[in-house]
Amino acid sequence: MTENDPFARIPEVPSFTVTSTDVADGVQFAPAQMSGAFGVEGGGDVSPQLSWSGAPEGTQGYAITVYDPDAPTQAGFWHWAVVGIPADVTSLPAGAGAADGALLPAPAFQLPNDARQVGFIGGAPPAGHGPHRYFVTVHALDVPTIDIPADSTPTFLAFNMLTHVIGRAIVVPIAEITE
Repeated sequence: MTENDPFARIPEVPSFTVTSTDVADGVQFAPAQMSGAFGVEGGGDVSPQLSWSGAPEGTQGYAITVYDPDAPTQAGFWHWAVVGIPADVTSLPAGAGAADGALLPAPAFQLPNDARQVGFIGGAPPAGHGPHRYFVTVHALDVPTIDIPADSTPTFLAFNMLTHVIGRAIVVPIAEITE
């Protein structure tokens, strides 16, 4: 689906590979990746395991974002944003998006999501709204980190890293609640 593509209006960059034991392109989120905080029964708000490879030469660091462009808002919904992942790190375990950030590599840190909570918040599309896509993106950067305050929004991160992204690895799972 190209409708409402979050990368359509920003510069193209080379792609690299991201894989996960928890999510896959076009596959429904497991209960762990759904949002108990937003009332989804059995939702765990657990960030997915991610591994990546083939980042472009010159990569000095990474940022990770999870974005739902299908949310019933004018701006979509940011579920997770991590900044400052060192260039020698090529995976994060499931649950790295816990509020305490204990499973993140130093000096990485999380920004508040659109629910204004630090950490990963799972999918919770409104019942009957149809499938929502979750763009889980590893951004390869030409700098070690993006120098922004820890209370910044993910949109502010996206704006500030725009000229520093030299590659993207993307997996797009979905979530749909039918009842």
